Amino acid sequence: MSIGSTNDTQMVIITGMSGAGKTVAIQSFEDLGFFCVDNLPPTLLPKFLELMKESGNKMNKVALVMDLRGREFFDSLFKALDDLAETSWVTPQILYLNADDSTLVRRYKETRRFHPLAPSGLPLEGIKLERELLEELKGRAQIIYNTSGIKPKELREKILEEFSVNKKSTFTVNVMSFGFKHGLPIDADLVFDVRFLPNPHYIDHMRPKTGLDEEVSTYVLKWNETHKFLEKVTDLLSFMLPHYKREGKAQLIIAIGCTGGQHRSVALAEHIARHFQDEYDTRVTHRDIEKRKGNQS
Repeated sequence: MSIGSTNDTQMVIITGMSGAGKTVAIQSFEDLGFFCVDNLPPTLLPKFLELMKESGNKMNKVALVMDLRGREFFDSLFKALDDLAETSWVTPQILYLNADDSTLVRRYKETRRFHPLAPSGLPLEGIKLERELLEELKGRAQIIYNTSGIKPKELREKILEEFSVNKKSTFTVNVMSFGFKHGLPIDADLVFDVRFLPNPHYIDHMRPKTGLDEEVSTYVLKWNETHKFLEKVTDLLSFMLPHYKREGKAQLIIAIGCTGGQHRSVALAEHIARHFQDEYDTRVTHRDIEKRKGNQS
């Protein structure tokens, strides 16, 4: 199977000075939905291209970090780039991350790490050698970012702005229902307890149903305390979500919990997700909706 016509596939090769922000960069591309490989030896690039072609369109956005951690392979990078330029279905971009010497020295001191080219010497010695070795590659880069005066969050924002096709999808709001009797969700950012609301479990004909059923949802949402809760929660989230997004968070998980995770939390998670769906990439999941035995939700 082959990938389609010219430029169907987006490939970004991330390289540059050690300490200039390649880790932040690769994480940013992961948030954009790129298939990411850190520290790919250039000699493996042809084999990687074969895998991409065999995958069809499943790997049509790829970001690769190539730097001097693989310096024994580095001379082969230029040949690999030349071969890549001959392909008709992918046009690579080189993103080169740079920073001035004083900034790089300070970052190495803060992290207490050795420079890969000066494992037993001064960081500045490794920095100067690395800058010389990378000079030709820098000249071939289409995009160069100097990260000396910017924070990791600002670098992430630059990358998202440069490479995002649908900027709305870079921040996802995931609303999850769950039951406290099954344990707190360990990946939740915000947790709201709705066990104070009237419980459909105690109405016999509603007990086997869930908050996805209109009758149960109507019951949960009809109470004054439910209206007041939703008013306060949506107002709070309307204030918080833009700040989370501006801070650079890729996903916010909002967990709504009742006793068993079948009735109240399900209905309210659906309602909250609908409230924000036009403004954010919003998804809803129901962790415990099928755990009905002995349930009190």
